[in-house]
Amino acid sequence: MGEIRVPRNMFLWSMAIVYMLAFSSLYVQLPGLYGNGGVSPVRLAEPSGLLELARGWGAEPPQVLELVCLAGALLALGAATLAPLRGSLVFLALWCLYFSLSQVGRGLLSSPWDGLLLEAGFLAVLVAPLSLLGRQVSSGRHDPMTFWLTRWLLFRLTFGSGVAKLAGHSAPWWNLSAVSHMLESQASPTPLAWWASQLPAWVLRLGTVGILVSQVMVPLLYFAPIRCLRITAFYVQLVHQLLSALTGNLTVLNLLTVALGFSLLDTEHTMSKKKRAAKTWSQTLVWGLTLLVELGVYVLIIYSATRLFQIDVDWEARTVSSKTAFTQQQFGDVIRSTMGSTVWIAVLSLTWEVVGALLSSLYVRGFFWKLWALVQWAVFAAATVAMFAVSVVPYTAMEPWSSSKVLPAVKRAHEWVKPSLLVSSYALDRRLAAGRGRPELVLEGSMDQHTWTEIHWMYKPGNVSAAPPLVAPYEARLDWQMWRAAQGEAQESPWFCGLVLGLLQGNKNVERLLQTDPSQYAFSEEPPAYLRATLYQYQFTQQDHDGSDPKQWWRRDFVKDFCPIVYLGSPDLQAMLSLHGLNEESPPPSSPSDSLLAQVLGHLRGHLETLPGPYVQWALLATVATICVLKCLLSRGPGSRACGAPPVEPKSKKAKTQAAPASKAPTGPPAARAPAVERRPEVERSPRRRK
Repeated sequence: MGEIRVPRNMFLWSMAIVYMLAFSSLYVQLPGLYGNGGVSPVRLAEPSGLLELARGWGAEPPQVLELVCLAGALLALGAATLAPLRGSLVFLALWCLYFSLSQVGRGLLSSPWDGLLLEAGFLAVLVAPLSLLGRQVSSGRHDPMTFWLTRWLLFRLTFGSGVAKLAGHSAPWWNLSAVSHMLESQASPTPLAWWASQLPAWVLRLGTVGILVSQVMVPLLYFAPIRCLRITAFYVQLVHQLLSALTGNLTVLNLLTVALGFSLLDTEHTMSKKKRAAKTWSQTLVWGLTLLVELGVYVLIIYSATRLFQIDVDWEARTVSSKTAFTQQQFGDVIRSTMGSTVWIAVLSLTWEVVGALLSSLYVRGFFWKLWALVQWAVFAAATVAMFAVSVVPYTAMEPWSSSKVLPAVKRAHEWVKPSLLVSSYALDRRLAAGRGRPELVLEGSMDQHTWTEIHWMYKPGNVSAAPPLVAPYEARLDWQMWRAAQGEAQESPWFCGLVLGLLQGNKNVERLLQTDPSQYAFSEEPPAYLRATLYQYQFTQQDHDGSDPKQWWRRDFVKDFCPIVYLGSPDLQAMLSLHGLNEESPPPSSPSDSLLAQVLGHLRGHLETLPGPYVQWALLATVATICVLKCLLSRGPGSRACGAPPVEPKSKKAKTQAAPASKAPTGPPAARAPAVERRPEVERSPRRRK
């Protein structure tokens, strides 16, 4: 692995952006989700450190949650705009804040990106430089070790998800129709997903092949000793995430995957190209052999994909046919033998980084500084090896034979750190429904049980004439839970009972989760007396022959009644509320005038509560972009480094001491002073440089 200073900084900057989006997204939705009258009141949550802190301060738990979200968003905003704030202690504070939120709201904060954010966020603590009192304490020679963990997490995320797709025996992945299913069944499709669904079936099948190749074959290149193979793997994943974001709204999951992908790059690739010196014949020979190996790997991947998926081009019909050419038993046998091999490949790759960091520490000059570098190496090497060891447990969990080979001590260590959510298993889009379309819940309200009015949502499909919304990078928690609940039963979703109760009571915070504009909510003036939920099967419509925009984006078919007609005090509603402990009386709210904190939070909430969540996040991103542009323009002054250039590394005290005599004006004849004036760096005096 080459020099990783710039990719490491790119990773840390991306993590600051992700934290900012995650905290701000949750802040916008807090009153409706966790308020006293929300769908999942925080007062009913299990005791945790954050709630105990709220009681100690004498503050309402929802207010403490708002304060945590605001602190996390502002701290992440500072880290995204100011490089000195991208330190280990700042990322530790961000991780602690988000972990405390996840402990309070486990049900609504249980999405795949929450676990990935906590694991990647903890790795950012290890990767970021440690600074105390404005001075960097860590030497940075252990950075390749800790940064390697982000590459291992990327491998577990992509390779684990790819293997789970085929190991889960999901029919759409085996008959290569998964892309056509995912375009309309994903959590938040975009208008571009509708247009993509109009493509010929053979194109969508090739898209499924591309996903499987990018998640099963390409991840094996992450640990390749040839840097061009790793860089190619990065761009393959970048294209995959870009297409996923364009058709399914950019999410935190896409941003985290790209951020982890920076571990495949090096500083030489990310910086501007410099004029290279002429190569010797031996260097040219090595370059040629390396190029042949690269081409051989690319040809092998293409050939394997062609054979495994029987890709055949029909030139007359101008189509490409494809189908799976291997059985589930054959795939299982290959994974059984490959899973252990990938772990050992990772061990060799990690050993290379650990030994390289050790040698770098041994070359430090000065006894004290060398000792300090070795101490840091020992601490971070132990932390890196420990994180890798415990992550092997969830990684091998998908294959029983490989899981049985993990040492019992490692499994016990994993159980010990499991509550901290430091490592998780990832199997994205593992199962897809065999039928076309997506199940969708439709809420309807009525005042007399005769005339029913459908309740439309801002961020999820409902109105068949409305185009799929663009909400990126906002994460609508309740909409995502509704998408998951449509695949189960009402009794399996405790928050659903809270949603029904909040709408019947006319809770404005709950209503804003559905519509921030009161004119778009059918019962803004008076809450419905009766409420029911119906399950429909939604599918994209087909394009008209004239190629114009569709008049209806969806068509839907009735499936069943999801929730019976309920009203305040109805036996069915009371039974569901009692089952989940939601029938307790809400405590009387404290007077806002008694607390300065409540006044400040209420004033800020009053300015933001009518704004849609995406607007808030776009404003934050625009703020970050504006500050970065201003800093870039100001850095172009005389004597300043160019915009985008890496910061100058601080020199050690010994280097400054050695340079001091040369900078003084020497005495004596000019001939004696010439050698001292014309001293050049070691690189410029090398034989290769003189050529």
